[in-house]
Amino acid sequence: MVNKEIAQYIESLLPKKDEAIVAMERYARDHGVPIMDALSIETMLHILKLIQPARILEIGTAIGYSAIRMAKALPNANIVTIERDEARYNQALAYTERTNTKGQITLLFGDALAMSDEMKTYAPFDVLFIDAAKGQYRRFFELYEPFLTERGIIITDNVLFKGLVALDERVEQKRIRQLIKKIQAYNEWLMAHPRYETVIIPIGDGMAISRKRGE
Repeated sequence: MVNKEIAQYIESLLPKKDEAIVAMERYARDHGVPIMDALSIETMLHILKLIQPARILEIGTAIGYSAIRMAKALPNANIVTIERDEARYNQALAYTERTNTKGQITLLFGDALAMSDEMKTYAPFDVLFIDAAKGQYRRFFELYEPFLTERGIIITDNVLFKGLVALDERVEQKRIRQLIKKIQAYNEWLMAHPRYETVIIPIGDGMAISRKRGE
């Protein structure tokens, strides 16, 4: 994991963001809405710029921060994103209007675990981005991986869970320990996947990038 001083230094070098993006970050901070940290989102956006995907599927919209950042960074891309919390879904709708990204982003309200059939309408996708309930990561992967193009990639955020995946025995709260175990199991399953090769980047809360293995 990048230490605090290094993270702050790198963040100080990042380009200035639009006021609407800054306002979203402020809202998320003040209301406890989980969004990607500065270094993680910049890393992901850089990877996406290299790939230049035409269609992206995001599991876990929250207030639309990541989807909007992707739309701004990739003006030729279309993003489909799913959110099950109605209040956050409505906030995301408002933010896409405010940031002029409504034309690029399709917001779907519902539980991603029950929407795979509906996704056939929007597929195929070049990128699958998983950033929702951590205990369901494997199910999200298995449900939506079939909708990827042959060269598609899967990005999973929060796979190191603030570094706690390496410190599980020292965590006292039973609920948190159980969640850590699920993330550890996902990481081990992902790294051993017969059809995908994965690298885990120790930035932010940890980001896994998976691509199909060559023949």
